[in-house]
Amino acid sequence: MNDAHVHMVVNHFPIIGTIFGLGILITGIVMKNNVIKNVAYVLFCISAIFGFASMFTGEGAEEIAENLPSVTEQIIHEHEEMAEKLALVLYVLAGISLVGLYLNFKKHAKANLVSYFAFVVALVAVFFGKQTGTTGGEVRHTEIRANATVGSNSETNTSGETDED
Repeated sequence: MNDAHVHMVVNHFPIIGTIFGLGILITGIVMKNNVIKNVAYVLFCISAIFGFASMFTGEGAEEIAENLPSVTEQIIHEHEEMAEKLALVLYVLAGISLVGLYLNFKKHAKANLVSYFAFVVALVAVFFGKQTGTTGGEVRHTEIRANATVGSNSETNTSGETDED
């Protein structure tokens, strides 16, 4: 297993984990249930750990991917920039989550305020997660790039009919 493979294994969890965590946090806020909020907080912390692992394996994956056909330095750079932003937001979200866990365990009056703050930061993380996932997908999936051309799977003959007709 090379660095690119390890990167592909760990890089999905920060995005998916944050999306699930956001849904769970919303449920906890609506239901006014601290246990559910705590589950979201733990999920955000795990997402940040996997975000760190993704960043750690990204450099090795870059070394492999930059030698592949149709992979440009610009595409990798865009993905790397988005990943750095996502990682930073995930680390902040993990910090907020740790504070939220602590305040919930202490039954502190400010615990609800922290959950709303975590909600806002999680929304930002989901946005950057979407951007990071898209730019990462563009590295190898040329069909999702903005400049992708729409082609046909069948050839057109001189009469304008396709071979499938």
